Amino acid sequence: MTDNTAISRETLESMLKAINMGVLLIDREYRVLFSNHFMSLNSGRPADALAGHTLFDAFPELPEIWVRQKINSVFTLKNFAFTSWQQRPHLFNFASTRPISGSVKHMYQNCTFFPVQDAEGECLGVGLAVSDATDTAARQLELTRLNELLEAEKSAQASLIQRLEEAQAQLLQSEKMAAIGQLAAGVAHEINNPIGFVSSNLNSLRSYLKDLFSLIDAYEGVCDGEYLRVNPDIEVLRKKIDYGFLRQDISELLVESADGLDRVNRIVKDLREFSHVDSCEWQLADLHKGLDSTLNVIWNEIKFKAQVIKYYGDIEPIECMGSQINQVFMNLIINASHAVGANGEIIITTGLEGEGVSIDIADNGHGVPLEIQNRIFEPFFTTKPVGMGSGLGLSLSYSIVVKHHGRLTVDSLPGKGTCFRVWLPLRQPPPPPASEGDSS
Repeated sequence: MTDNTAISRETLESMLKAINMGVLLIDREYRVLFSNHFMSLNSGRPADALAGHTLFDAFPELPEIWVRQKINSVFTLKNFAFTSWQQRPHLFNFASTRPISGSVKHMYQNCTFFPVQDAEGECLGVGLAVSDATDTAARQLELTRLNELLEAEKSAQASLIQRLEEAQAQLLQSEKMAAIGQLAAGVAHEINNPIGFVSSNLNSLRSYLKDLFSLIDAYEGVCDGEYLRVNPDIEVLRKKIDYGFLRQDISELLVESADGLDRVNRIVKDLREFSHVDSCEWQLADLHKGLDSTLNVIWNEIKFKAQVIKYYGDIEPIECMGSQINQVFMNLIINASHAVGANGEIIITTGLEGEGVSIDIADNGHGVPLEIQNRIFEPFFTTKPVGMGSGLGLSLSYSIVVKHHGRLTVDSLPGKGTCFRVWLPLRQPPPPPASEGDSS
């Protein structure tokens, strides 16, 4: 039996020495007890020269603090630990195994730290298994390089598209609104579905976490001091994961996530309204009632920022889609409230003008710089800080007014204020007659 054991041990050592990966055995003082041929071949030092030396004397290039922590954790927890080439590509300073291509100078490595135990489960040492990941890394790095080239090409294409869009700036704004409206409708539809199930899942997660915390509280309620004294690992784990902070932070993360979903929902709603995907009917509407109801809806937004002054003229109901015109009023009034200072004024004036009515929404704010006045109706263009506006308000308003065969113009002087004028016809023109080809 002794001979068989000796032969088995010798056979095992022979296999470990010949295997095509690095194998080291380290004791609690970080001394090298065993190393195989792979380590000797790549380090240039025979196994006898490595044995007895500390791991960090034998391989000074190792990040000592980090490796000590890895080895200590394996001794303590008796669990495996890993590092991949993406995290620490050159753990050991070995030459590349692809010398012909010359594209990689050092060996990329994956390393596994594992406990070596006796029959009773006592940890005798920690083993290190070092595998050569150079081929995989080289392929991945090449893919990364190609992706960077593709991104550069994509950026160049985006720049070209931008120049083409600028060259087409002379096209009628209504045509651009129609094209972007189709895009917005598709985007809004595609975004709306995942937002729905993400929101539902978030609500479910909040409920599940509440139940889990209730269960944990119940367990803690029945665990007396004697139980914790006999099982100290529980308190060690609790402190290690910082349970109190984790519990509090989870609630805050859920609140922030819900707020983020609400913001996305608001943007999607703007997109849907911008592209007119919601159904509306043409009907006679009292614009004064529309203005008043809009002011009521957004009063909390403006009451602490500006005084609203109304000069309503003698106008008659017009043919329009009332909810969409109210959306225009809301966007223009909110923009005015954002532009004014501490003593802000928003002046709303209505009156008859030709075969239609005009609505002026003016403010005494900072005005619009001359160089961007021709861009303010572009979708997604905004001068507000990131997170304060989607850049769809004015473009949506412009699209709605054009759809009503009206006009939306701006008159602004920097430092003096801004006036947006909406002109809408009293009645919509009749639709064009259907062609004979449409009769089928």
